[in-house]
Amino acid sequence: MDPALFTQLCEDLQSKYGLQPSRRMTVVEKVDIFMYTLAMGASNRDVRERFQHYGETISRAFHEVLEAISGKSRGYQGLARDIIRPKDSTFQFVPPHIANYERYMPYFKGCVCDCIGCIDGAHIAACIPEAEQMRYRGRKGIPTFNVMTSCDFDMCFTFISVGWEGSAHDIHVFLHAINTTALNFPKPPKGRYYLVDKGYPDKEGYLVPYPKIRYHLSQFENKSPTNAQEAFNCAHSSLRSCIERSFGVLKKRWKILNKMPQFSVKTQIDVIIAAFALHNYIRINSHDDPMFTVLDQHPNYVPHDDLSDSVVDPQGGDIPEGEAGRSTKMKEIRNNITALIWNNRR
Repeated sequence: MDPALFTQLCEDLQSKYGLQPSRRMTVVEKVDIFMYTLAMGASNRDVRERFQHYGETISRAFHEVLEAISGKSRGYQGLARDIIRPKDSTFQFVPPHIANYERYMPYFKGCVCDCIGCIDGAHIAACIPEAEQMRYRGRKGIPTFNVMTSCDFDMCFTFISVGWEGSAHDIHVFLHAINTTALNFPKPPKGRYYLVDKGYPDKEGYLVPYPKIRYHLSQFENKSPTNAQEAFNCAHSSLRSCIERSFGVLKKRWKILNKMPQFSVKTQIDVIIAAFALHNYIRINSHDDPMFTVLDQHPNYVPHDDLSDSVVDPQGGDIPEGEAGRSTKMKEIRNNITALIWNNRR
């Protein structure tokens, strides 16, 4: 984060979200401590050595900033609630990422139905006492949180569901998110849909690729699509990669998401929310951030780390019985888009 944006963040957290200086520490130093901890995945001991304060002072400053971002400060709703949401809650405008690329326009806009974003999940490292680790161990083999998010095509997250154990099934996380009113999931209005991979249910408002057909972009590097269904899957995967790119830069920037310190589970959840909020804050307010600049200049580049791959397998996966969902309308939309893509390729 460049100095000007850091200063702006400090001013916003103080003026809008209740963060205050203390007798021995300014708001700037408190935010500096917090950002250093997230960026380095640093322990209290490491931060104490870096900033030359007592461990209790470091902890207090960290939690004060965390409260201002996550919304736990008394009388304030928090930066995260204000910034992790759709820019256009009515989804009336065509995303520039679709409108400006012939590869996606008019296939994912205007011809049959409008695409508004992507949904996917990721495993984020959790620091859990050994006696409780079993339920947090999922497909990664280590304790993790199973996090579901949605994002727009500008690589800003518009929703986050966090707190589920790594062993929780992705479909349960998804259905809980879209069916729990209190979570305020931005549901697709009539005539709109999210891109999801084949691990999610085939429900109205959520467009899945064709199953058991080549899907990953890497599978098309040396051999172009040979039929209409492959052409659709290739376009679907390319457009949906924005959420994988978002996860990639998120984890590259905030190393704490790959090596969580020994916080309480509640604090770890708040830390994850704060990292997503700061990701959006930087994306929205900075025009020359180095990480985002690389992604903007290389639209096919997806940053990766040990936990960066999706929670759901795009080739398919076992959906719990009774939760598979079937939408004739979405199949019709998919078939119509497929025909347009393939006819324009020939």
